[in-house]
Amino acid sequence: MDRARRVAQASSVAARSTERSRASAILGSLLFLVVAPGTVAGLVPWWLTGWEVRPAPFGLASLRLVGGAFLVLGAAGLLDSFARFALRGLGTPAPVAPPARLVVTGLYRWVRNPMYVSILAAVLGQALLLADARLLAWGFVLWLGFHLFVVGYEEPKLRKTFGEEYDRFRANVPRWVPRHWPWDGGSG
Repeated sequence: MDRARRVAQASSVAARSTERSRASAILGSLLFLVVAPGTVAGLVPWWLTGWEVRPAPFGLASLRLVGGAFLVLGAAGLLDSFARFALRGLGTPAPVAPPARLVVTGLYRWVRNPMYVSILAAVLGQALLLADARLLAWGFVLWLGFHLFVVGYEEPKLRKTFGEEYDRFRANVPRWVPRHWPWDGGSG
């Protein structure tokens, strides 16, 4: 009986530790969401445009609908990816508190960097919605910065941390342009 009680207590301690890790990851992710994407996809676009809506280019007001769709899809993708980092990976997107587990579910089955792709989609959506070319230029600058960060820091760090698991993920899921169908975790 004593052994069974010790096993139950150890299991209970492990469960509380996981829940604390998850709560910490959720709070850290929310903070990082406000600071990083909130700045690059919210504050900077506002600073550039003042949210002023300009006349639609070539009289194509329908581009605003496309822009709205990109903005909504980008925001949804970003929130989904942040949630997966906290709930599945037990970490945050911030380099100072990375996930403990490699996240390869949800949008990560389609593209390796759904957070960056989602931010870029949101900025493109704002550019189309507001009809402001400055946001297109900002989107290009963001993509270039993201690309350099991913290639120069993030991918080598993930390879070192997750080894073969990350190599397999990287070999099957593209960096920027989503797959035609989701990766099932196999090698093909």
